[in-house]
Amino acid sequence: MSYETIIVEKDGPLTTITLNRPDRLNAMPPQMADEIGAAFYDLGDARAVLITGSGKGFCSGADLAARGERSALDNKGGSHRALQNHYNPAINLVLRASVPVVCAVNGPAAGIGCSLALAGDFVLAGKSAYFLQAFVNIGLVPDGGSTWLLARSIGRARANRMMMLGERIGAEQAEDWGLIYKAVEDEALMDEARALARKLADGPTLALGTMKRNIATALDCSLNEVLLAEAEGQQRAGASADATEGGMAFLEKRKPEFKGL
Repeated sequence: MSYETIIVEKDGPLTTITLNRPDRLNAMPPQMADEIGAAFYDLGDARAVLITGSGKGFCSGADLAARGERSALDNKGGSHRALQNHYNPAINLVLRASVPVVCAVNGPAAGIGCSLALAGDFVLAGKSAYFLQAFVNIGLVPDGGSTWLLARSIGRARANRMMMLGERIGAEQAEDWGLIYKAVEDEALMDEARALARKLADGPTLALGTMKRNIATALDCSLNEVLLAEAEGQQRAGASADATEGGMAFLEKRKPEFKGL
């Protein structure tokens, strides 16, 4: 598939998705959301995904007017349709990807851009980057899963602070809060993000995907449901070729060579 608003590059088991509207700080029109969703729907043999933005920003938010749609301020139903038909499906596909997702935040991550960044399993941010939910300033509410993501990652009080006060949270503060995995020097961001994504891509894919599902289950379900999910996941992982390789490598005192099988 050819894309107009993103760049998709495959390097062995690692797929990199770059938001590519640098003149707009990668503001996300519905088309970009659809293209992100399509890229995740068709990951093929990818074993990890890295998401970043081109230019000086990760994603400055939604851009409903990019293809001629009336803005949410002028059309009260426009934002609802855009969320249901474009943005929410894309975020859901990122969250539910069967492989690890690393987000390298290289500038503003605002609105739906913040949602996309936080949908990653590991979020690294350059120290000049920031996370912002400024909807309160125009009488709107955070969307794209941000309420769910923020409340679970930093708790009610800090989620209130970001959403109700519209405070900009810098990368180092985001790391201190536990909102993201790591804040790094701007010039080191992509090297560190690629190294992490590559490490995950070379890992035991089935086990990593099962861990993702079990963590999602733990956030929403009872202990008994989590215990069952763990047991079933352990059964599937234990039957994999990677588990056999891991066991042999342990006995032979060598580094395992996982194949994602």
